Amino acid sequence: MATDVEVPALGESITEGTLAQWLKKPGEAVAADEPIASLETDKVSVEVPSPVAGVLTEQLVGEGDTVAVGAVIARIDQSASAGAAQPTPAQAAAASTTNPAGAGETPALREDAELNTLEPPNPDGPPRDDMITTLSPAVRRAVLEYHVDPTSIRGSGKDGRLTKDDVIAAAQGKTAPAPQAKAPPAPVAPAAPAAPAAAARPAAQTGDRHEERVKMSRLRQTIARRLKEAQNTAAMLTTFNDVDMSAVIDARARYKDLFEKKHGIRLGFMGFFVKACALAAKDVPSVNASLEGDEIVYHDYLDVSVAVSAPKGLVVPVVRDADRMSFAEIEKTIADFGKRAKEGTLTVDEMTGGTFTISNGGVFGSLLSTPIINPPQSAVLGMHRIEERPVVKDGQIVARPMMYLALSYDHRLIDGREAVTFLVRVKEAIEDPTRLLIDL
Repeated sequence: MATDVEVPALGESITEGTLAQWLKKPGEAVAADEPIASLETDKVSVEVPSPVAGVLTEQLVGEGDTVAVGAVIARIDQSASAGAAQPTPAQAAAASTTNPAGAGETPALREDAELNTLEPPNPDGPPRDDMITTLSPAVRRAVLEYHVDPTSIRGSGKDGRLTKDDVIAAAQGKTAPAPQAKAPPAPVAPAAPAAPAAAARPAAQTGDRHEERVKMSRLRQTIARRLKEAQNTAAMLTTFNDVDMSAVIDARARYKDLFEKKHGIRLGFMGFFVKACALAAKDVPSVNASLEGDEIVYHDYLDVSVAVSAPKGLVVPVVRDADRMSFAEIEKTIADFGKRAKEGTLTVDEMTGGTFTISNGGVFGSLLSTPIINPPQSAVLGMHRIEERPVVKDGQIVARPMMYLALSYDHRLIDGREAVTFLVRVKEAIEDPTRLLIDL
C-alpha cells in the first residue's frame, strides 16, 4: 500500500517552496515522522517528514524544483522491504548523467546514522567532486575551499549529517602534510609553428583552480530582493556614535557567575543593548514606528528583530515584547534563536513581524558598517567590535574599551535630530547601566 507524501503547510502567506535536498533515496526504509526531504522557503528551511513507516519507492520531483503546498512529492510503500524499490526513469536518467557509461561505477557516499560517519569509496584519497555530490551546497563549497576529506569527518547535524561548521572545525584541526618532491618535467619537443588565427584563451590551467556554480537559494534571493527594495524605497541615512563599554564589562565580570547560576544562561551584551533601545524608544517613538502608505504607525511595544547568522544566510527572528522582558529572558531567547538558526529549525512565525532591528557585526570582527533597514521597519542599530582606543577622560588620555554604534534610519519619518537623540540615549544607558534599572 503506497502513501503519498505531501508538502506541509509552510506558514502564513507562503504557498510554495523549493525542494532543496532529498534526505532519503528510493529503496531506503523510513520511520514514521522521519525527515525524507528538506524544503527552502523565502524565510526558512523546513523538513518534510514521512507520514508512515515503510520504504521510499518514488521521488516525484527533483532537487531544485518548485513545489506548492499540498503537492505530492514522494510515495511510501508500507508493505515493501528496503532495497526493493526501483528508480523512476527521471532518476535513472539523472544517475546516468552523474555516472556516464564507461566512466566506471563510483560508490556513493552513504550516511551511517549509527556511526555518524560517511563511508568513502577511497578513504585514502583526496575528496573528489563525485564523492561530495550528496552534500548540501554550503558543505560542498566548504569541502572544496578547505581541501578536507568529508568522509573522515564526524557529522554533528541531524542524523549525523555534515554541517559547514564540521568542515571548518576539521580544517582548523588538520595537520598539514609534508611537502612531496615533484618529479622534473619530461622534455617536450618544440611544436611546429601554428598558422595565424584569431586570439583565443589558453586551454591549459596553472595551479589548482576550481569554480562552482550554485543556484541562489530562495532565502538568499529573498534577502537580495528585500535589501534592494529597502535601498530603492526608503530615504536611508546612517548616523554614528561611539560608546565606552567599561561599565557593562565591569557589570558582566561582577555578576556573570551569579547570573549563570541563577538563570542557567550567560550574561551577554545583547541584553544591555535591547534594554537600552527599549528605553530610548520611549523618548523617540518614531524609531520604533513604521510607514504604511501616507500613515505613520506607532507601536506601544518593542518587538526586536535580532540578526542571526545561519548556514544559508542571515535570518532575523523576533524577540517579542522585548521592552517587558528581563535580562535573563532576553538572553535565553536570543541564545535559543542562535542555536536553532544553525540547525535550520526556526519557524516562519518566529521571523515574522518586528518593529526594530539590532545587528551585531562585532562578533565577526566588524569595526564599522552602515546596516540596511529591514522593511517595513524604520531603523536598525548596528553594533561592532570592542577594542581599546585612546580617549580623553577628565583631561587625561586613557585607554578604554570602545564600540562604534551605527543607526540607519528612514529619513521619511525620522528626522536627524530624533535619530541622534535615540543613539545618544542608547550611549548614555550603556555607559551608565543604572539608568536601565531606574528608567532614566
